[in-house]
Amino acid sequence: MKSFFIALLTFSSFFGVKSQVNDTLVLKEIHNKRFEFAPKKLYVPAGLMVGGLLTDLGKSKSIEKEIVEERNEHLFGFTNHIDDYAQFAPFVALYAFEWAGMIPRTDWQNRTAIMIKGQILNLGTVYILKKAISETRPDGTQYSFPSGHTANAFAGATLLAIEYGQNHKWVPYAAYAVAGGVGVMRMVNNKHYISDVLFGAGLGILSIKTAYWTHRYRWGKRKSDIGAFAEIYNDQNSSLIK
Repeated sequence: MKSFFIALLTFSSFFGVKSQVNDTLVLKEIHNKRFEFAPKKLYVPAGLMVGGLLTDLGKSKSIEKEIVEERNEHLFGFTNHIDDYAQFAPFVALYAFEWAGMIPRTDWQNRTAIMIKGQILNLGTVYILKKAISETRPDGTQYSFPSGHTANAFAGATLLAIEYGQNHKWVPYAAYAVAGGVGVMRMVNNKHYISDVLFGAGLGILSIKTAYWTHRYRWGKRKSDIGAFAEIYNDQNSSLIK
């Protein structure tokens, strides 16, 4: 009877450790799951950017001027600063959601690295284009194209959609609604043409997706964590054999 209980305890320990290893690997897979490249993931950002360029050319130029004229007719003198703050809301939510118990795709170290790389590409491109093109804004000031506020907001929305959209389906809708609101407010505030907003939105999305596609997940010690638990599992196996 005594040998039976010893055998039962050993058997339970073996599968307990194995279960712990599997659970740990699943948890790590959830938190560092790659955002794989696929050509169809280029459709939306490319479409927005091309749409912005086409709207700024030829006959389409008159369309965006008509939008500005309509704005001036009905909202002349209107201004607010909601868009100045709302553009940063997705970046706050990127960490606040996890703090509230929602499950992200990647751990905070890799998430932060991806955000920084994406924003360097995003805001760097915005700065270069603004300086190179130097288009006049609807209100007469400089550096209209593209919209930096909109690019920033859509970059943040894309981060939220990728990080939380898989487990929380409402997040992409809410995130892009906020980003779209920022773009609309840039036009309402007479700071940008629709072409600036469309191109900025596409640029923000593409920059963050590019950061995910090229990220190598060197932070968070994912491999070493898996290796440590695999070692425990192997040690348990060897002890049973002996």
